[in-house]
Amino acid sequence: MEQSTPPIIAIIGCDGSGKSTVGEFVVNRLRQYGPTEAVHLGKQSGTIFRKIIQWPLVGQFLGKKIKKKGSKSKQRVESNKLPELLPALVNAFFVHRRIKRFKRMLSLHEKGNTIVTDRYPQMAYPRAYDGIKMPPTREGSPLVAKLADYELNAFKWMTSHRPDLVIRLNVDIDTAYARKLDHDRAALKRKIDITPKLEYQGAPIVDIDSTLPLETVLAQIDAALAQRGYTRKTVTSQKA
Repeated sequence: MEQSTPPIIAIIGCDGSGKSTVGEFVVNRLRQYGPTEAVHLGKQSGTIFRKIIQWPLVGQFLGKKIKKKGSKSKQRVESNKLPELLPALVNAFFVHRRIKRFKRMLSLHEKGNTIVTDRYPQMAYPRAYDGIKMPPTREGSPLVAKLADYELNAFKWMTSHRPDLVIRLNVDIDTAYARKLDHDRAALKRKIDITPKLEYQGAPIVDIDSTLPLETVLAQIDAALAQRGYTRKTVTSQKA
């Protein structure tokens, strides 16, 4: 399949499924045929938390405080209650970061770049897997309700942009946990269970078993890109 405008290719999968490795491969492969940019569209709160607990002197103390607050906020959200103001503000901060990254991605795409994303926003499974975090209820603080609406509208806008191809990396819990020992095993299992159900507005999806040897995984992805014409000189933008 040939196309005159560059594609947006989303790579999704549980932590430990090999998104970073696959993403680097796809970017380097497609740069042989035209300008290509990598964009991370995830929340990255876990990455920030792991950096915080490594701070000297105060890291462990702050880590415990954040975990306690996060656990309390999670309990409220799971009971369909809006979180308190501070967790809602933290969530809004991360939503703002995602909006900025998404706008940057669209800008790069408009300039003629093929885009390869690590993760992609979705709304089918709230409070999981790059989905919205706030519950559907708007009962509670008016300010927190406005922050919840801010998140909801942001995700409606982001998910209105459908990727041209989704590379879905499937992995089992033992493999994922062995690769990500610093992650919560139960949280990894929830993501693994949701992965096959994600659809991204009917975008074409290529399923890859990422427990296979790396050479096999990359060969399968290379074949999928070639089948869709993404590894041809025709993948260029008509925009100036």
